[in-house]
Amino acid sequence: MTELLLTERRGDAVVWTLNNPESRNPISDIETVEAIEDAVSDVNRDPSVRVAILTGAGSAFSSGGNVKHMRDKEGMFGGSPAELRQGYRHGIQRIPKALYHCEIPTIAAVNGAAIGAGCDLALMCDLRIASTTATFAESFVKVGIIPGDGGAWLLPRAIGMARASEMAFTGEAIGAATALEWGLVSQVVEPGDLLGAAHALADRVAANPPQVLRMTKKLLREGQHQSLESLLELSAAYQAVAHTTADHAEAVDAMLSRRDPRFSGR
Repeated sequence: MTELLLTERRGDAVVWTLNNPESRNPISDIETVEAIEDAVSDVNRDPSVRVAILTGAGSAFSSGGNVKHMRDKEGMFGGSPAELRQGYRHGIQRIPKALYHCEIPTIAAVNGAAIGAGCDLALMCDLRIASTTATFAESFVKVGIIPGDGGAWLLPRAIGMARASEMAFTGEAIGAATALEWGLVSQVVEPGDLLGAAHALADRVAANPPQVLRMTKKLLREGQHQSLESLLELSAAYQAVAHTTADHAEAVDAMLSRRDPRFSGR
C-alpha cells in the first residue's frame, strides 16, 4: 500500500510530503488524517526537530476532499446527517487540530493547486511559500458545501475578512502572484527553486534556540484568543524559563563576542 505521507529528516528540519499524486493528494481519507496526526505527534515528542516543511508530490499541493468519494457517499462523506457530522469531527477536522497544536514552526511549500481543504491545509501552517504554478481556491461552494475543516476561521486571519469573503463566496482560484499581494504567502519562487527556498527559510528558523521557538509559537497561538493581561502573564512565565536556559546564555555570549551561536536545546 502506498505511504500517503512521506517523512524525511534533513538536519534540524523534517519534510512531510503528501504522496497520492495520482489523485492530487486529497486529505479526506482517514489514512491521511492519521498519518498527519502521527507525524505531528512524532515531532512534538522529538526536541531535536526544530521546523517542519509540508509539500505535495506531483503537480498538486492538495485537492482537499476526494470528490469521487463525495459523489459515491464513501468514507467520511457517507451516512445520515448525524453520521456525516461525526465523519467530519472524527475525520478531516483532526488535521487542523493536530497542526494547530504542532509545537514547532511549520512551512507550507505549495507546489501546485491548493484547492478547498487543500487551501486550508496550507493555511494551517505558520508560514507559506509558493511556486509560480501554485493556485489557491476556497472552492467549497463550487461543490455545494461549506468550509468544513476550519477554513472560515483560518482564511480571514490570513488575508482579512473582505478578501476571504471574496474567495469563499465565489469559490474562484487565485494565482501565486495574487496570493503574494494579499499576504496569503510570503514568497513566490520558480518551481525548481521551491524546496530550496523552503529549506532556506527552515534553516533561518532552525538557527534559533529550539525551546524558545516552541514557546514563541505557543505565545503566538495563545495571543489569537487570550486577553492582553492573560498573555502577559503567560509571557512572564515563559520568559522566566527562557532566561534560565543554556541557550540564552550562549546567545548573549555569542552576540557580545560577535560570533555565531551554537545552540544545544538546553
